[in-house]
Amino acid sequence: MKSEQKNITIQHVAERAGVSKMTVSRVLNHDSKVSDSTRTKVMDAVQELNYRPNISARQLAGSKSYFIGLLYDNPSQGYVSQFLLGALKRCRASGYHMVVDECQGGLQDKVRMTRDFVNTTRVDGVILLPPLCDIPEVLDTLKQSGTPFVRIAPDVDLEASPYVCMDDYQAAYEMTNELIQAGHRDIAFIIGHPNQGASRLRYQGFLDALRSNRINCPPEYIEQGYFTYKSGLQAATKLLGLGNRPTAIFASNDDMAAAVTSAAHIHGLSVPEDVSVVGFDDVELASSLWPPLTTIRQPIAEMAEAAIELIRSGKLNNERTLRRSDYRHVIDFELVRRESLRTKNEAISQRSVG
Repeated sequence: MKSEQKNITIQHVAERAGVSKMTVSRVLNHDSKVSDSTRTKVMDAVQELNYRPNISARQLAGSKSYFIGLLYDNPSQGYVSQFLLGALKRCRASGYHMVVDECQGGLQDKVRMTRDFVNTTRVDGVILLPPLCDIPEVLDTLKQSGTPFVRIAPDVDLEASPYVCMDDYQAAYEMTNELIQAGHRDIAFIIGHPNQGASRLRYQGFLDALRSNRINCPPEYIEQGYFTYKSGLQAATKLLGLGNRPTAIFASNDDMAAAVTSAAHIHGLSVPEDVSVVGFDDVELASSLWPPLTTIRQPIAEMAEAAIELIRSGKLNNERTLRRSDYRHVIDFELVRRESLRTKNEAISQRSVG
């Protein structure tokens, strides 16, 4: 079977799809003039035959490398992993390959690693995850190299490049309203890493939802986190040790929310009977916890796919042709209800029965 797959050629794909080899080539090179129906037939044949184009041959035939870069420096491994899976899936379907690198260290280290990355790989474009996407020196390095790039959820200089995001503010606002509608008034919040714009937006959404419902939030109900399990555990330990303990805790990502659940167990508290816990992102961890986590499903994989499409489309190669509408691409979120959130009345009733 393996030898048969190795011998699959573009001619086999053409015969299976009922088109010419030239048409197959145009589809694989993403020619916009190919009709949707023809493109579908060809891509179906590619998948059925498990055809893999020869990257070297394609590079010789044109200026593209058919490689897309992903650079990150993000403390949430669950987020990075989910983004990478979405990007790999889209690359595989589009005939591209992905090159991934982590930019660690100080500012000069990040700049050097970015410069070395694009010089070594010659990728067709780069995707930047937060907070790397908000470092001006990194953006300047990519611009000077002439490498197109797409940013994910940037917070500064929004016209520096096209970007993909979700509405973090509205998502946090809706999650806070969900807690309020469940009967909670004593709601604590763990802020995300201060170097990411999403942290500020989520915190603001939380505060505005409280204000809209005329609910005061005491200063001791706000703790700084860093999108890591460890920081979530430290923050939750402080919150659960308060004399006026909150009845619900909203953590800015699922890693920290998982830590809140652990801290509750350490304190001899039950989730959600004693304290409700909600998070943000809906990474795999959220549904693996007990109880499963109520959270905001950030469309991480969809954001990755959208970023791949922006690079693959070639629109980024000429900034002068970009319209204002080409810069901001917003993907919808979803509030996912699970067992970590219970109405306050239900919790009280549960304790009474017990």
